Amino acid sequence: MLLEKINYSVAKLDGDYAYLQKEDEPDLELKCVARALLPAEIVEGSRLIYEMMEYTLA
Repeated sequence: MLLEKINYSVAKLDGDYAYLQKEDEPDLELKCVARALLPAEIVEGSRLIYEMMEYTLA
């Protein structure tokens, strides 16, 4: 479902991009997301919630 809540952790920061790991499916490929779409205060290891097309810190 498009509007479900998904938990991610920040696996790696690389310039203007962050690579996110889906917490409930760790074997999946990392998701590359522009840092402009994420909270400014993220660091590697931060936990994020994706809900309603928005990322927030957990």
